[in-house]
Amino acid sequence: MDFSTIFENNEKWIAEKLAVDPDYFKQLSKGQSPEFLYIGCSDSRVTAEDLMGLQPGEVFIHRNVANQVIPTDNNINAVIQYAVEHLKVKYIIVCGHYECGGVKAALHPSDMGQLNSWLQTLRDVRRLHREELEAIEDDHARFDRLVELNVREQCMNIIKIDHVQRSWYKTGFPKIHGWVFDVRTGKLIDLGLKMEQEFAPIREIYDLKPV
Repeated sequence: MDFSTIFENNEKWIAEKLAVDPDYFKQLSKGQSPEFLYIGCSDSRVTAEDLMGLQPGEVFIHRNVANQVIPTDNNINAVIQYAVEHLKVKYIIVCGHYECGGVKAALHPSDMGQLNSWLQTLRDVRRLHREELEAIEDDHARFDRLVELNVREQCMNIIKIDHVQRSWYKTGFPKIHGWVFDVRTGKLIDLGLKMEQEFAPIREIYDLKPV
């Protein structure tokens, strides 16, 4: 693709939006009030607004390799805090996807340079669920299951965050959801996680008592 094509596409996009609503960008510039924070993978095949059928302004988005929520990552912590405390999002979604390169790297470890430390959290997920994963004989099914387990653990990491818990106690929000995007079919799969129940067994360790 020629680089200039991107700007040509942008002009066409602007014209399409204005043809439907002459005030589209005027309204867009007034601010945002999304109800959703979407945490997904950086994979170029997985674009949040498209797969959710949403428009600009309707979803706050953070993407990184293998949709990780790492406690020491200032980037994602800032995103979550801003979404919860300032945008007042009602839902936080962690969305993984099948055929994820980061998850594959955790299943088949090799020296990947800078990625080694980033993927450590994902390899910890594999270690925590080693017995279940090794009981799955089919390699592809094992790969898919680690994608799902990674989403679950990242949802758990969100619940551990202090500003998420403060908002939770005050308002009952945000609600945490775990999804997987199946790149083989285009379908979104809700893993049906009940995060309050999931959190209950470890609440004594991670719960921050409200003051």
